[in-house]
Amino acid sequence: MGSALSGPDFRSPDNHARRPATRGDGRVIDMVLRDASAWLDGPDGVPEVVHGVSVRIEGNLVVEVQRGQIAGGDQIDLTGQLLLPGLISGHTHVAGGSSTRGLIEGGRSYARPLEIVENELDDDQLDALTAYNLAELLRSGCTAQVEMSMSLRQARSYARVAERLGARGWVGGMVPGIGRLFPIWFGNDEDLAASEEATLAEIGDNLDFARSLGRSGLVQGMMTPHAADTHTPRTLAVIASAAVELGTGVHTHLSQGARETETILRRWGRTPTQWLSEAGLLEGPFFGAHFTAPDWDVDAPILRAAGAVYSTCPSAGGAGGATQPWPEAIAAGVAVNIGIDTHSNDMIENLKLAVLYGQARAALLSGNSGGPAVEAPTVHKAVHGCTAIAADALERPDLGRIERGAAADLVAVDVSGFLVGSGSAPPEPLHNLLYANGQAVRLVMTDGRPQVFDGVFVTEDPDRIVSEGGRVAQIIWSRLEEEGWFT
Repeated sequence: MGSALSGPDFRSPDNHARRPATRGDGRVIDMVLRDASAWLDGPDGVPEVVHGVSVRIEGNLVVEVQRGQIAGGDQIDLTGQLLLPGLISGHTHVAGGSSTRGLIEGGRSYARPLEIVENELDDDQLDALTAYNLAELLRSGCTAQVEMSMSLRQARSYARVAERLGARGWVGGMVPGIGRLFPIWFGNDEDLAASEEATLAEIGDNLDFARSLGRSGLVQGMMTPHAADTHTPRTLAVIASAAVELGTGVHTHLSQGARETETILRRWGRTPTQWLSEAGLLEGPFFGAHFTAPDWDVDAPILRAAGAVYSTCPSAGGAGGATQPWPEAIAAGVAVNIGIDTHSNDMIENLKLAVLYGQARAALLSGNSGGPAVEAPTVHKAVHGCTAIAADALERPDLGRIERGAAADLVAVDVSGFLVGSGSAPPEPLHNLLYANGQAVRLVMTDGRPQVFDGVFVTEDPDRIVSEGGRVAQIIWSRLEEEGWFT
């Protein structure tokens, strides 16, 4: 470890350049990223890649951006790398990633592993699991998460670990939480009615937690109802009031399946989007995940008018899961972000999969004259969705862009080396992201604090994070083995 001024040693065995000097809070003092291909706003406001760009960071801010060289500071050469704003996932369940990965693909429900996480891990074990997953997200360039933790307990864990690792997040405990969810979700109308008082208590506890986080730090509270079909008019009204107080908006699953849409139509004569809108949940920032069973004619105008964001999650069903309606959303003019959901924590991989799955879906549906209009997604739209679209929806214009005065949330991806590039800086580096994954990420910083340098996770010892996370995974697997879950 370095001194209080310099922080950790950011050199990897393959990088002999002088590491950037940092302050006692971990933020850089004066660092220049030079010779990058950078994602910048064009003259018409549409982002584009500009080659040969240098960016100066001081503290937690970008203070200078220009083509050509910038003198002084700690010079970091990004030749052959694509420099992006920090990527924002609009839908995560962080602690659920590694605890379900490789298990859901066998065709089993992920419910039991998640129940073990919630009910059978102590706080230290839960934090170790959260740290493993959050480190993966940061390692792959996801500097900010719109986080629906599976419970208030897991939200508290996320907040503790995010502070440690320097991640940026909007977090809430899912309501109803995982400990109460399934009997309500898969029950009948009477079960929902009987759950109301306990759900109101959960909402109150989550609001108290959000208040405790305040509005000035990297992690802020957000209201995160599970979905329309696990709430009543009374609980939605209380959530809407809490969201107005917090000012950070609402994050939910939205029309995540035909069953939800059909249930809300039967109960209230509305689509989920209509019902949530009429309850006031779309009056501030709003992120709705999955959206697999919408009414495009009814729902799209509501979402457009509210400035709401649909987070499409290509790994929601695990590797090889079903496609989601990004092509239809683009054609309908709905703002779209790429969300992690759970299982996978590789932001670059999910960005790539969203484009490839979306293009395949658009091709399959384009000949369907009776269906909604479709438009094939592009990697440009994917990057835009993970940067400025998400940032603007969160009412944070200082995020999601590389410009003077913006927060120093930055990601550099090697688009010139083995398996991703061609040995030299490519002319259209966005397309090279379609050959990349998180291992190609070389630099990550959030709020001016480097977390990945020269491809090495540097905030904490990555070997310790892996070993501690692995021990918790073994606890979960052993419990499943005892129960005969695998057979």
